[in-house]
Amino acid sequence: MKKSEIEAKAEALLQPIAEKCGVSIYDVEYVKEAGEWYLRAYIDKEGGVNINDCVDVNHALSDALDEDDFIEEAYTLEVSSPGLGRQLKKDRHFENSLGQDVELKLFKPRDGVKEFAGTLKSYTDSTVTVTINGNDEEFIRKEISVIKLALDF
Repeated sequence: MKKSEIEAKAEALLQPIAEKCGVSIYDVEYVKEAGEWYLRAYIDKEGGVNINDCVDVNHALSDALDEDDFIEEAYTLEVSSPGLGRQLKKDRHFENSLGQDVELKLFKPRDGVKEFAGTLKSYTDSTVTVTINGNDEEFIRKEISVIKLALDF
């Protein structure tokens, strides 16, 4: 089973659990790090999630995953908040972040620069527009290694 298929199936299992627990799904990822597989579910709700939300969702999702048993390799399940500096990966992330400050890094430099910060103005399937120092800069989504909400302290 492909990584994207595992993520989609896990998200489908998570959907009714999230609704029952009063949280929304921010993202689900299945990644290999240092030789170990991780299934990560990021949840959110108005006002932010707490440890009890994460524990409740973790227990219910773990039971559902054990019952369905569609992931062949051993993995660790993690359920958490996406955090303040959350990455924007999906269209729903971009939609919910319009008008907010973002930081982005490119795979290859543009005019000698790889890191940019500004306000998320718009997005399409293939581009992201960020207002930087009053100027709108358009970036190709495939050329962005990471884009996340900027942390304000």
